[in-house]
Amino acid sequence: MPTPVRRFRIGLSAAALTAAALGALLPPAQAADSGPGATGGHPGHDDRLQERLDRLVAQDDGPPGAIAVLTRAGRTQVYTSGVGDITTGRPPNPDDHMRIASISKAFSGAVALRLVDEKLLSLDDTIGERLPDQPADWHPVTLRQLLQHTSGLPDYSADPVFLNILQSDPHHEFDPHTLLDYVAAEPLRFHPGTLYEYSNSDNIAVALMAEAVTGRRYEDLLTDLVQRPLGLRRTSLPRGYRLPRPYLHGYDIVPPAEAEDISEALSASGVWASGGIISTPQELGRFIRAYGGPALLTEKTRKEQLTFRPGDSSEPAGPGTNAAGLAIFQYTTRCGVLYGHTGNFPGYTQLAATTPDGTRSLTFSINTQTSKGNKPALLARLRTVQEDFACALLKEH
Repeated sequence: MPTPVRRFRIGLSAAALTAAALGALLPPAQAADSGPGATGGHPGHDDRLQERLDRLVAQDDGPPGAIAVLTRAGRTQVYTSGVGDITTGRPPNPDDHMRIASISKAFSGAVALRLVDEKLLSLDDTIGERLPDQPADWHPVTLRQLLQHTSGLPDYSADPVFLNILQSDPHHEFDPHTLLDYVAAEPLRFHPGTLYEYSNSDNIAVALMAEAVTGRRYEDLLTDLVQRPLGLRRTSLPRGYRLPRPYLHGYDIVPPAEAEDISEALSASGVWASGGIISTPQELGRFIRAYGGPALLTEKTRKEQLTFRPGDSSEPAGPGTNAAGLAIFQYTTRCGVLYGHTGNFPGYTQLAATTPDGTRSLTFSINTQTSKGNKPALLARLRTVQEDFACALLKEH
């Protein structure tokens, strides 16, 4: 039987669900070091960073909790503030499962680019060549344009029929292979390659192309090409709404109402390769160091991956000035450059970034949603704090 429909507050109105498909009680703040050289005294812990994280959480519209994980040459520092679970008061943990939202697009990018390395796909392959059953108007779109959000594909996750299904049954399990059908009657929004427009449809098409050239399920490709080589044992792509335990609880925050736990409010099947992956802060850092660094791809493919369009932002925008590559973004901060991706989903906002050499990484997770269309003031504060942590990561030690 279908799961009974939840009655969401205004924080999960049609507008919030559109953003999602795309795409308290505060105990004392905590911080910890782990890895080689760590001791109970937390050597190297920066009180100024902790204060800024605490201040972000303390805002009326702020998240119940936040966790930032900085890794430098195998040594990890963990900063937390607030709670990962309001009911128990448990703080966020680097091994907590969480929805990584649109950072899933970097994973689908990794699958596609590894297939390019294996010469099973080309960046110039078109939808018409690989997915001939898709609308003829879409046939000229290339894999490169899909990965860089210059395809012009209409976004299925903004389609009224799709949203009506999601609102009437948030746990509805979609067939990911039919998600593009919701906009199959719509023309391209612009001529491919001429403009930038972030669209969840792009990475659905990327995953379908990967399946078409290999004859294998996208989930299996993800396991064999990304998860297993990188040792990501706590990373998964479910189609349901449940999260593995333990998990970072995600909340809807609409002051002055109490925070509402929406961790398992929505099925991941509606976002699939564009936003459905579950991971942990630790494993997300491991992934982004490999994908943004030189470890996962050949030099030739990486050069294509890192060809950036200035001014084009991830969703939500990351710290500093953004530029769009192939399923990866460049964040030029006041202290230097990082490569990475962001994401937002009801209950979660995420950043994963690495230095270009892949030796250092930052993951920054809060357990409420913010984007340019949802709490823009919180997003502005979040980006400022993220840049402070980016500078700490880039600082010479």
